[in-house]
Amino acid sequence: MQENKPILIVGLGNPGVEYMRTRHNVGFMAVDYMAGADTMWKNERFAQTCHKNIGGYRVIFAKPQTFMNDSGRSVRAIVDFYKIPIENVFVIHDDMDLKLGDVRTKVGGTSAGHNGIKSIDANIGREYTRIRIGIGHPRDSDVPIDVVDWVLGRFTPEQRTIVMNAVDAMATDMLRSLG
Repeated sequence: MQENKPILIVGLGNPGVEYMRTRHNVGFMAVDYMAGADTMWKNERFAQTCHKNIGGYRVIFAKPQTFMNDSGRSVRAIVDFYKIPIENVFVIHDDMDLKLGDVRTKVGGTSAGHNGIKSIDANIGREYTRIRIGIGHPRDSDVPIDVVDWVLGRFTPEQRTIVMNAVDAMATDMLRSLG
């Protein structure tokens, strides 16, 4: 991370009430949790943002409002406006290939078919930190369901508890590392 430069923490999701609390919006859920319940989100160009001072770092939390498949346009606008180096960009998103509640972090890599990540890669490159939160795969459930319906479906109360416990652990570790 570059010192004296802002840190951008992006949660991926889709805007709108119909997408709230869906599996695909776990990134929004994570940044909402990290920013705190009392946070006032500001509408900026292509995103809702809030700014916090954490451990001496200026942290910008963002929820792109361009829909998942065009998230890169929003992230690019924020990176350019605030002059954020790519190594200070963290993107939190859902991952069907991870077991429900598993969290994995890596720098760079491929999109693994995630359209939000494809869009960000195309707009800012690949060398940012990706925080993947497992939402499970429909093939592992007892209900035969299409992949699109799965990611746009809502968690059961038990699943939501597992995911939010994972978000809590991830957020605690990440915020602790900032000071």
